[in-house]
Amino acid sequence: MTDTVYIAYPEGGLPLLSTARMRLIAEGARESGCDMTLIVLTGDDVSVPSPRMSHVLNETGAAAVYSDFFMAGELFRVNDYRTGSVRDDFDFGHSVMVNTALLVETVNEMTDDYEAAGWYDLRLRLSLKGDLVHIPEPLYEVMEPQDDGVGGGEAQFSYVDPRNRASQVEMERAFTAWLKSAGGYIPSSSLEKVDVTTGNFPVEASVIIPVRNRVTTVADAVRSAASQVTDFTYNIIVIDNQSTDGTTELLARLQNEIPALRVINVGQNEHLGIGGCWNKGINANFCGRFAVQLDSDDVYSDETVLQRVVDRFREGGYGMVVGSYTLTDFDRNVIPPGLIDHREWSDENGHNNALRINGLGAPRAFFTPVARAIGFPDVSYGEDYAMGLAISRRYRLGRIYDSLYMCRRWTGNTDHGLSRDRLNANNSYKDWLRSVELQARMNLNRNNK
Repeated sequence: MTDTVYIAYPEGGLPLLSTARMRLIAEGARESGCDMTLIVLTGDDVSVPSPRMSHVLNETGAAAVYSDFFMAGELFRVNDYRTGSVRDDFDFGHSVMVNTALLVETVNEMTDDYEAAGWYDLRLRLSLKGDLVHIPEPLYEVMEPQDDGVGGGEAQFSYVDPRNRASQVEMERAFTAWLKSAGGYIPSSSLEKVDVTTGNFPVEASVIIPVRNRVTTVADAVRSAASQVTDFTYNIIVIDNQSTDGTTELLARLQNEIPALRVINVGQNEHLGIGGCWNKGINANFCGRFAVQLDSDDVYSDETVLQRVVDRFREGGYGMVVGSYTLTDFDRNVIPPGLIDHREWSDENGHNNALRINGLGAPRAFFTPVARAIGFPDVSYGEDYAMGLAISRRYRLGRIYDSLYMCRRWTGNTDHGLSRDRLNANNSYKDWLRSVELQARMNLNRNNK
């Protein structure tokens, strides 16, 4: 017997990803009597999917399946869904197939009315009922694609764009409800304050700068750190990760100019990512009480940044403090979207919502004993996010919403002009980090019962 498929194309008058549209789809699918329902997620016309899609849905008993696809003659691949693939912009491609009976059942359980988070609410609920299975085969084609912004463009910063604030509030509500159902919600009342006065350190703060082959920019970063005016002692720790472009020699000259500069040279037999460099910095015996991030491409906004970060630690007993930054070009001219301040953070729920978004902001600063106890994963993407998630599971996290940091975008950035495959790999790694963190939070809740 061949499964029948109801294809739910977009209809005029309803927001594409709204709860109202999900209800309309479920009602249409039920009335059609079809076994399976294909939900088209974008404004694009898609071809009738291969029977392989419904076959895999039946064979696996999954809650939903989705696949790779062709668009304009090009093969587009998407990622496998993990337990931690809970960011609201996870890319399913352009369509998802669900068993109609399960779709109707799940939509009937949806009690909130969302303009933007209807599909997100639905797929989170489906993930509690079964797997969301990626079929690594191109099973449909996108016909005459439109630029609807789904899964591309400035998605990296869409969640901090004030124009998207209403939809982000919806996404957080839907995610928080799901997190409670999944057993991973951490109440803010359980978070600990840190006594940041404990321990003896050679200086109060260290600016940590990992670097590899940044002869063009690293001097600006070091001088920016050296210009800080504080009521405490601090140093600058640069971890030179086997540079070959003159960075090593430049740092040696800068040490003669800046007494506070300490350079750690990574050995030729060591194979470190940015996280491994951070571990060298925070575990050095000359690291200060607080370790404050500065990338080798970037500069602080003014000479008060370090003082303001340390003051924030002292005020709140935080395990981590995160500031805000401004995107600029190489010459420090502001470029869109400008200020990235992560005002979606709240003391009540930010540590939970951190699992939904793709980053916590910058500059990042850590109470050194806490960072040492956790350690960074030795990778060059997501190492800071992993640390932030682990800290926020247990400790309070402080925010500074003024711009402290000029994040310079230029062709030498490690995240400039990434291929789709590289973006997929980056997103997959962060989804893996979320999966680990979710499990850790579920285990913590079970142990605390």
